[in-house]
Amino acid sequence: MVVTAALVGGGGWAIQQALGAAQPPAGQKLWIALGAMAAVGLVMGLVVAGRVSPLAAFLPSMALLAWTVVYALDMNRALSYIPAEPSVNQVVREAGQGARMLLTSGVFALLGVALFIPVLIPSRWARRYDDDEDDEYEESRQGGYY
Repeated sequence: MVVTAALVGGGGWAIQQALGAAQPPAGQKLWIALGAMAAVGLVMGLVVAGRVSPLAAFLPSMALLAWTVVYALDMNRALSYIPAEPSVNQVVREAGQGARMLLTSGVFALLGVALFIPVLIPSRWARRYDDDEDDEYEESRQGGYY
């Protein structure tokens, strides 16, 4: 669930900040937005390429793909899930505006597919064996029958 929050919230906030700071006097705001995008990319890269649970990639992929399907079927309903009311904190509103851009441009569909592909690799679902487990069942040479 952390990956989903990082992709939707962090990615949305970063894209909104980067587009807002794209004017010539960019300065520190653009660097912070680019750093946030790099952090989101790092989290996604660790989940896709790392030896973590396959569910760490499966759950965010299903959330992003489901939101994209809802957008394709009923645009107004999908966009209604994005916080845009004035009573919401400004940072959350900015993240929501960025998430709206990512959803409507198809980036969430792309990220959902990219996160789903590692789930199809059978070795990610296999149990990892440690060398320590084999030590528990070694036969002792002392006090045996032979």
